[in-house]
Amino acid sequence: MRNISKMKKYALLVMAVFGLAVAQSCKEDIDMSDRYTFTEYTIASYLESHDTTYSEYYKLLGQVKISPRSESTVLQLMSARGNFTVFAPNNKAIQDYLDTLCTKGIIDQPSWDGFRSDETLDSIRKVIVFNSIIDGKDDNEAYQTSSFKDGEELLISNLNERKLTVAFGKNPDSIYVNGKKDKKTNEITAGCLIDLKNHDIVAINGCIHQMHNVVAPTSESVGDVLKSYIDLNDERFAVTAKMIEACGLFDTLSKIKDETWERMVLNEDVKDLPKHPTEKIGTIPQHRYYGYTIFAETNEVWEKKLGMDAKDITVEDIKNWVKNEGFYPDAKDNGNYSDPENVLNQFVTYHILPMKLPVNKLVIHYNEKGYYYNPSSTPHSIPVWEFYTTMGKRRLLKVYEGGKDAPKGIFLNRFPVLNNGRRENYHEKECSKENEGVLINTTEYENPVNGYIYPINDVLTYDDDTRNNMLKQRMRFDVAGLFPEFINNDIRDNRVSDVCIGIPETSVYRYLEDLDIMDGTLFYYLRGLGRSWMNLQGDEINVVGSYEMVFRLPPVPKKDIYEIRYAVQNNSSVRGMCQVYFGDNKSHMPAIGIPLDLRIGGQHELLGWTQDVDDDDLNAENDKKMRNNGFMKGAEYYHAGGAGAATARNQQYTTRRIIVRQELDPDKTYYLKFKTVLSDKNKQFYMDYIEFCAKNVYDNPATPEDIW
Repeated sequence: MRNISKMKKYALLVMAVFGLAVAQSCKEDIDMSDRYTFTEYTIASYLESHDTTYSEYYKLLGQVKISPRSESTVLQLMSARGNFTVFAPNNKAIQDYLDTLCTKGIIDQPSWDGFRSDETLDSIRKVIVFNSIIDGKDDNEAYQTSSFKDGEELLISNLNERKLTVAFGKNPDSIYVNGKKDKKTNEITAGCLIDLKNHDIVAINGCIHQMHNVVAPTSESVGDVLKSYIDLNDERFAVTAKMIEACGLFDTLSKIKDETWERMVLNEDVKDLPKHPTEKIGTIPQHRYYGYTIFAETNEVWEKKLGMDAKDITVEDIKNWVKNEGFYPDAKDNGNYSDPENVLNQFVTYHILPMKLPVNKLVIHYNEKGYYYNPSSTPHSIPVWEFYTTMGKRRLLKVYEGGKDAPKGIFLNRFPVLNNGRRENYHEKECSKENEGVLINTTEYENPVNGYIYPINDVLTYDDDTRNNMLKQRMRFDVAGLFPEFINNDIRDNRVSDVCIGIPETSVYRYLEDLDIMDGTLFYYLRGLGRSWMNLQGDEINVVGSYEMVFRLPPVPKKDIYEIRYAVQNNSSVRGMCQVYFGDNKSHMPAIGIPLDLRIGGQHELLGWTQDVDDDDLNAENDKKMRNNGFMKGAEYYHAGGAGAATARNQQYTTRRIIVRQELDPDKTYYLKFKTVLSDKNKQFYMDYIEFCAKNVYDNPATPEDIW
């Protein structure tokens, strides 16, 4: 974001000195009693002084309160100190919006007198106001058009907790908020146009862009959109929508937010955690949104696959094709498509993730080798991927982007051969036709309020070849990626500022579906943006004092012997010690080995850690010694950040512990429990990532496991 001038920053400082109080959260009112006045405009005073253009919008700002718990209005907020970006609709834009509501039958006449209830009136006012304002708070300057990138999502949500996108028209000065671009013609087919002249209007407390349309992202859920595909016989996704409907998933895909959590936060029935010893207070999430991502074959894909016109393809046709291809040999053909064991249900749910993944978070670029988290400074270098757990019968789906020298785009279940030798660059070497994966169309997706629907260019299946390919590679899971709630609520990979989020005990409320947090456990998620932590993707789980937690693990692809590894960065004086338990019954899990001492790293003389030298045979021998002690060096794959930073492999304090080695079954659910064994309340539990690695990878004499 482009910086506002030094004069503006000085003005903000003076305003602070003179005691201007601002609502820093939705729980506070705004004190307007002692506001210092400048000859320059605040956003509110600018809008007021240009009443021929903004009188309707100005009036709405004074009618909408900033939250149910505050008596302050958004107009007062726009008079206060801050860094606000305002996409301000002019009077004509608001009238056009009322005309549209009337045409749709929502109101009786195209005016503010046409509403049938106060509830609807209040809702529409909030739609216009909350969607038009982004609050950069203290850490982020207001958005100016020079900071916009074509097709990208803005990092900060608006007051309605929605992230807006921008798209450029053929004229580079034509910028649309939430614009949709036709891939073939490059024409903008929808969106809200920013005025060509009246934009980047810098005020004391932010920036104003005049809009020719009201910014009003859809309120339809994924379920609503899928239903409309069927009703309208949509030319892209009607076939996929019919399959999802047959599996009885529309109600699930219509969930937007957890109303129980909303009430608890509103009533303060759930509290922020105590201040973390070294970070900001453990603020609880203000919302618990649900989210879904669907990778959808288009009608065209199905027409080519079945040799039929899309309008003639039935759910039964798809079921028979899937069954005859033998993708799910153990699945049932019992006619009950809502049964997770049904063959069609297994096919359909493999396309759905219980998380809302925008384009820039399908995979996470942060600190992989050769890349630094500021994307303007370095291009993507080596492959980046995520293994996510699908809905329905839980299975793994690989989302992959290849990096330098690889085909452009993001793929599902791509399994290339990589240059992964000790002296190589980890770029793609080759990829056979059968392993090249399914390409995601990341330009023509749908974005309902609770998810994304991405077109894909081929049929996606979890067949035996896919499972075998997953078995042949090490599977690494960043800890934040294990929890859909971190993704759906913009906690994971938040690029706006450092984050310290506290998650309450399960007895208070289960915020994370895949984690039991026992009473007395102070559980924090730390983002660590730009702080040079030696953590994969920069983040970690950090738990303070006494604790007991049970994690539900992702599934494995096939029955085999696996190692489960636990990454530890012990360069901290407050690391603790815990007992690890493992099993498929979380109520009765046996202890695994001796307690896990998070204070021990490569510095310990008995581990066998030595710095890599020019002799790779000697390096391999040292790696073997460490494995004999249950340890591995950190991965060559990532670094702490910054140009020239050493990789995790070359840092003594970063290691991987082999905590489980046994046969695992894809049809069973496994759990890890961690329980403190120290009485020191100042010690901390740490978790960065885990790995699943099958025996034919870690114990393969022909092709030893790589260092990456």
